Amino acid sequence: MNAARHTGLITLSIMMATIMQALDTTIANVALPHMQGSLNATQEQASWVLTSYIVACAIMTAPTGILAARIGRKRLFLICVAGFTFTSLLCGVAQNLPEMVLFRLLQGVFGAGLVPLSQAVLLDTYPKEKHGQAMSMWGMGVMLGPILGPSLGGWLTEYYNWRWVFYINLPIGIATFVGILLFMPETEKNPDRRFDGFGFALLALSIGALQLLLDRGQGKDWFASTEIMVECALAGLAFYLFVVHILTAQKPFLEPAMFRDRNFAASLVFIFVVGIIMLSSMALLPPFLQKLMGFPVMTTGLVLAPRGLGTMLAMAVAGRLTRHVDPRLLMLTGLLLTAYSLWQMSQFTTDVSTAIIVQNGLIQGFGLGFVFVPLSALAYSTLAPHYRNDAAAVFSLIRNIGSSVGISIVTTLLARNIQINHAELGSYLVNYGARGNLLDLATDQLSAGGETRDALLMLDSMVNSQAATIAYLNDFRLMMMVVLLATPMLLFLRGAAAPTAGSPTR
Repeated sequence: MNAARHTGLITLSIMMATIMQALDTTIANVALPHMQGSLNATQEQASWVLTSYIVACAIMTAPTGILAARIGRKRLFLICVAGFTFTSLLCGVAQNLPEMVLFRLLQGVFGAGLVPLSQAVLLDTYPKEKHGQAMSMWGMGVMLGPILGPSLGGWLTEYYNWRWVFYINLPIGIATFVGILLFMPETEKNPDRRFDGFGFALLALSIGALQLLLDRGQGKDWFASTEIMVECALAGLAFYLFVVHILTAQKPFLEPAMFRDRNFAASLVFIFVVGIIMLSSMALLPPFLQKLMGFPVMTTGLVLAPRGLGTMLAMAVAGRLTRHVDPRLLMLTGLLLTAYSLWQMSQFTTDVSTAIIVQNGLIQGFGLGFVFVPLSALAYSTLAPHYRNDAAAVFSLIRNIGSSVGISIVTTLLARNIQINHAELGSYLVNYGARGNLLDLATDQLSAGGETRDALLMLDSMVNSQAATIAYLNDFRLMMMVVLLATPMLLFLRGAAAPTAGSPTR
């Protein structure tokens, strides 16, 4: 079958797979309280519904390249889509917590390969001069999934049932499977490529321990917990042994030569930063709008939707501009826009207007889109084509780890800074005589028969609100600094569109 004749249908099928997997990284979050009651689980037990998926997905992303080489990319893609769709059905019909955790674990195993496989397919489907355009389409699926997931999950849970969060994957998965089966060509297999089981075990242990550490650290008070210390030691030791292994083994799990490509190595740093900003800001904004500004769930989703619109517009524009403008210049523009939007967020108050939030979301979405598309194109511009499957898997893995690290850092700092800010604000009330004035203000808002105790409770609520607001703003400012500190890494990227003479080949 001539793939060129079916480029549009292949792209559509690939995009559906990308969006389906990307949605599931966040769509279940808002439905978790409803699952908790239905499955008769505690809050900590219910969190394993999310953790199991994240850990399985992170671990199984790494071997995507070698599996594609051994059994063929098309066959692996079909297995992943079919498995992900079927396990989505199983998640929807789960009757208790052990079943749900098991099915989510399997869903993560099958879903791990969808994003890196889709990126590799698009890079091979489109000629090099259209790689920017191809990456803009791929990036829309990757970035819009997490953005739209909470809104869609909230709508399905509120108007239907939490089980529809998983059932929605069925029609998308079936259509994706049929499209890939009919239109996507198979790649040449390499059955002689040996699977490095020891290298994979070391990497899996390191990634699994790191994900557990990041996910459970805040609840366990970090290094005050023996569990967290053990997970940290395992993650560090296993990763060290993995690096030693791939540098000394004859046929390692990942070829070290891939990381000697300057563009690819620098792109991993940038995609790590993009992962931090993309999901961390989405983890902070909904509770800020709902808890501090009193927005209902659906209104929050509508207010945040323009962020996705900005991303779509930027990707559409950047995909075309990469053919005419230095991609590094586009990335610089995107980084500066993202930093500006985060600075603007660090100036928010609980009285900020909806119009400013929408405008800010558009700017941030536009900035992230202008980073993501040229970055995805530059990452592979000087890399030998035979590394694409492995490189795409590593690229997705680093982005996911960046997201986990970012969310863990901002949620930990948020919780701790709220406590610190509350204590400091409370000390000002006593030390500077403001207690009486604020108490009078709180008392005025009560009925004539209000008690002093009620006034003190209202005063404490006001202090809590201000302490939380300051903590959120500090997190936004921290993310702005991360973006600015990463910007000089642009100097390490080459603008060349073709592989260099020294690019490794088989």
